[in-house]
Amino acid sequence: MKNNRPKYHQIIEAAVRVIAENGYHGSQVSKIAKAAGVADGTIYLYFKNKEDILVTVFKEKMGQFIKKIVEETNKKNSASEKLLTLIEMHIRQLSDNHYLAIVTQLELRQSNYQLRLQINMILKPYLTVIDDIVKEGIKENLFQENLKIPLVRQMIFGTIDEVVTNWVMKECKYDLLEEVPQVHALLLDGISKR
Repeated sequence: MKNNRPKYHQIIEAAVRVIAENGYHGSQVSKIAKAAGVADGTIYLYFKNKEDILVTVFKEKMGQFIKKIVEETNKKNSASEKLLTLIEMHIRQLSDNHYLAIVTQLELRQSNYQLRLQINMILKPYLTVIDDIVKEGIKENLFQENLKIPLVRQMIFGTIDEVVTNWVMKECKYDLLEEVPQVHALLLDGISKR
């Protein structure tokens, strides 16, 4: 399988750095190859084009992240703890890798329609994790039973996403993880039973 080869992972990591530093449009395949320490032609053994690299970066990083989120949230006993874990892990992943944060929060947003469709498909399993936490909270009688799950999902994802985007726009100058407790409290306040 192509993604078991070391050069594949070198290219993925180099692409995150290069795209974060130069923007998607300013990131030629040759720059990515140079940063990965491979010949330009090697890139095309793994990827069709630059767009394929961007989608694959997101797919790889998101795939690993979703797997970890599922593992960690499954260890928690309540929907509230699961939501806190999801928020904390989402924020930590991007706080720990500001290049990845720049790519996910800025560069992926400027992409064309076809690219956005692919990215939305990659995001679906993550959004399902959020849905499952909300459904569990309703079942536990912790969250309001009349919640519209798609709306709550947008609220949760949108809030976390905007908190990270704001941090990126402010050049990552403060500790993003300090925001986790208040984000959790505000989201819980909006959906918990009164």
